[in-house]
Amino acid sequence: MKYARLTKEQFEELHTEFINFLATQSITADEWADIKANKPNIAEEELDIFSDLVWEGVLQKAEYLENMAPQQLFLFKIEAEQMKLISVKVMDKTKDITTADGYAWLQKNFMTDDVEFYTANKKFSNDRSGDIFKLIEQGAIITKGELYRFFEDILNKIS
Repeated sequence: MKYARLTKEQFEELHTEFINFLATQSITADEWADIKANKPNIAEEELDIFSDLVWEGVLQKAEYLENMAPQQLFLFKIEAEQMKLISVKVMDKTKDITTADGYAWLQKNFMTDDVEFYTANKKFSNDRSGDIFKLIEQGAIITKGELYRFFEDILNKIS
Protein backbone atom coordinates (compact mmCIF):
# COMPACT_ATOMS: atom_id res chain seq x y z
CA MET A 1 0.00 0.00 0.00
CA LYS A 2 1.45 3.31 -1.09
CA TYR A 3 -0.77 5.74 0.82
CA ALA A 4 -3.28 4.99 3.58
CA ARG A 5 -6.36 2.83 3.89
CA LEU A 6 -9.55 4.80 3.52
CA THR A 7 -11.64 5.11 6.67
CA LYS A 8 -14.89 3.21 7.11
CA GLU A 9 -16.76 6.47 6.51
CA GLN A 10 -14.82 7.11 3.30
CA PHE A 11 -15.56 3.59 2.04
CA GLU A 12 -19.24 4.12 2.81
CA GLU A 13 -19.17 7.42 0.90
CA LEU A 14 -17.46 5.70 -2.04
CA HIS A 15 -19.65 2.59 -1.95
CA THR A 16 -20.74 2.88 -5.59
CA GLU A 17 -17.18 3.47 -6.78
CA PHE A 18 -15.99 0.45 -4.81
CA ILE A 19 -18.67 -1.73 -6.41
CA ASN A 20 -17.52 -0.52 -9.83
CA PHE A 21 -13.91 -1.23 -8.84
CA LEU A 22 -14.83 -4.82 -7.92
CA ALA A 23 -16.81 -5.17 -11.15
CA THR A 24 -13.74 -4.18 -13.20
CA GLN A 25 -12.08 -7.21 -11.63
CA SER A 26 -15.12 -9.39 -12.39
CA ILE A 27 -15.93 -9.77 -8.69
CA THR A 28 -19.66 -10.04 -8.05
CA ALA A 29 -21.43 -9.15 -4.80
CA ASP A 30 -21.68 -12.84 -3.88
CA GLU A 31 -18.00 -13.40 -4.65
CA TRP A 32 -17.06 -10.35 -2.55
CA ALA A 33 -19.08 -11.70 0.40
CA ASP A 34 -17.26 -15.03 0.01
CA ILE A 35 -13.85 -13.33 -0.19
CA LYS A 36 -14.56 -11.27 2.95
CA ALA A 37 -15.72 -14.36 4.83
CA ASN A 38 -13.17 -16.93 3.62
CA LYS A 39 -10.18 -15.01 2.28
CA PRO A 40 -9.72 -11.97 4.52
CA ASN A 41 -6.17 -11.37 3.25
CA ILE A 42 -7.43 -10.98 -0.31
CA ALA A 43 -10.24 -8.70 0.91
CA GLU A 44 -7.65 -6.55 2.71
CA GLU A 45 -5.55 -6.36 -0.46
CA GLU A 46 -8.56 -5.23 -2.49
CA LEU A 47 -9.38 -2.53 0.07
CA ASP A 48 -5.76 -1.34 -0.03
CA ILE A 49 -5.63 -1.29 -3.84
CA PHE A 50 -8.89 0.66 -4.00
CA SER A 51 -7.64 3.09 -1.33
CA ASP A 52 -4.46 3.73 -3.30
CA LEU A 53 -6.46 4.33 -6.49
CA VAL A 54 -8.69 6.83 -4.73
CA TRP A 55 -5.73 8.61 -3.12
CA GLU A 56 -3.86 8.76 -6.43
CA GLY A 57 -6.86 10.38 -8.10
CA VAL A 58 -7.29 12.89 -5.28
CA LEU A 59 -3.58 13.75 -5.17
CA GLN A 60 -3.40 14.22 -8.94
CA LYS A 61 -6.23 16.77 -8.74
CA ALA A 62 -5.00 18.63 -5.64
CA GLU A 63 -4.08 22.23 -6.41
CA TYR A 64 -3.77 23.80 -2.95
CA LEU A 65 -2.96 22.62 0.57
CA GLU A 66 -3.12 24.39 3.91
CA ASN A 67 -1.55 23.46 7.22
CA MET A 68 -2.26 25.62 10.24
CA ALA A 69 -0.22 25.59 13.45
CA PRO A 70 -0.71 27.87 16.48
CA GLN A 71 1.71 30.55 15.22
CA GLN A 72 2.16 29.60 11.57
CA LEU A 73 0.10 29.08 8.46
CA PHE A 74 1.58 27.06 5.60
CA LEU A 75 -0.12 27.59 2.23
CA PHE A 76 0.91 25.45 -0.72
CA LYS A 77 0.16 25.82 -4.41
CA ILE A 78 0.68 22.59 -6.33
CA GLU A 79 2.06 23.05 -9.83
CA ALA A 80 3.18 20.50 -12.41
CA GLU A 81 6.86 20.44 -11.44
CA GLN A 82 6.97 22.19 -8.08
CA MET A 83 5.15 23.37 -4.98
CA LYS A 84 5.05 27.03 -4.02
CA LEU A 85 4.86 27.89 -0.34
CA ILE A 86 3.61 30.99 1.41
CA SER A 87 4.24 30.82 5.13
CA VAL A 88 2.55 33.28 7.46
CA LYS A 89 4.29 33.46 10.84
CA VAL A 90 2.80 35.12 13.91
CA MET A 91 5.60 36.54 16.05
CA ASP A 92 3.40 37.02 19.14
CA LYS A 93 3.57 33.67 20.96
CA THR A 94 0.40 34.51 22.91
CA LYS A 95 -1.67 34.30 19.71
CA ASP A 96 -3.01 30.96 18.47
CA ILE A 97 -4.41 31.24 14.95
CA THR A 98 -5.97 27.77 15.20
CA THR A 99 -8.61 29.33 17.48
CA ALA A 100 -11.42 31.61 16.34
CA ASP A 101 -10.04 34.54 18.35
CA GLY A 102 -6.49 33.99 17.11
CA TYR A 103 -7.62 33.73 13.49
CA ALA A 104 -9.68 36.90 13.85
CA TRP A 105 -6.55 38.61 15.26
CA LEU A 106 -4.56 37.44 12.21
CA GLN A 107 -7.21 38.81 9.84
CA LYS A 108 -6.85 42.25 11.45
CA ASN A 109 -3.08 42.26 11.96
CA PHE A 110 -1.51 40.43 9.00
CA MET A 111 0.07 43.66 7.72
CA THR A 112 1.73 44.56 11.03
CA ASP A 113 5.21 43.79 12.33
CA ASP A 114 3.65 41.00 14.43
CA VAL A 115 3.28 38.89 11.27
CA GLU A 116 6.03 37.80 8.89
CA PHE A 117 5.77 36.23 5.45
CA TYR A 118 8.10 33.71 3.86
CA THR A 119 7.94 32.20 0.40
CA ALA A 120 9.70 29.25 -1.17
CA ASN A 121 9.53 26.93 -4.15
CA LYS A 122 10.38 23.25 -4.05
CA LYS A 123 10.63 20.90 -7.01
CA PHE A 124 8.85 17.59 -6.65
CA SER A 125 10.84 14.39 -6.29
CA ASN A 126 10.18 11.56 -8.76
CA ASP A 127 7.06 10.79 -6.70
CA ARG A 128 4.91 13.93 -6.97
CA SER A 129 1.85 12.32 -5.41
CA GLY A 130 3.96 10.91 -2.58
CA ASP A 131 5.37 14.37 -1.86
CA ILE A 132 1.84 15.79 -1.63
CA PHE A 133 0.66 12.88 0.52
CA LYS A 134 3.50 13.47 3.01
CA LEU A 135 2.19 16.99 3.56
CA ILE A 136 -1.29 15.58 4.18
CA GLU A 137 0.15 13.09 6.67
CA GLN A 138 1.74 16.07 8.44
CA GLY A 139 -1.67 17.73 8.83
CA ALA A 140 -2.22 19.62 5.57
CA ILE A 141 -5.68 19.64 4.05
CA ILE A 142 -6.66 20.04 0.41
CA THR A 143 -8.38 23.37 -0.24
CA LYS A 144 -9.64 25.52 -3.07
CA GLY A 145 -6.80 27.98 -2.51
CA GLU A 146 -8.67 31.08 -1.34
CA LEU A 147 -6.15 31.85 1.42
CA TYR A 148 -3.18 31.15 -0.82
CA ARG A 149 -4.48 33.52 -3.49
CA PHE A 150 -5.36 36.17 -0.88
CA PHE A 151 -1.84 36.23 0.55
CA GLU A 152 -0.27 35.89 -2.90
CA ASP A 153 -2.09 39.07 -3.95
CA ILE A 154 -0.90 40.85 -0.79
CA LEU A 155 2.69 39.78 -1.39
CA ASN A 156 2.53 40.84 -5.06
CA LYS A 157 1.34 44.31 -4.01
CA ILE A 158 4.08 44.86 -1.41
CA SER A 159 6.96 43.54 -3.48
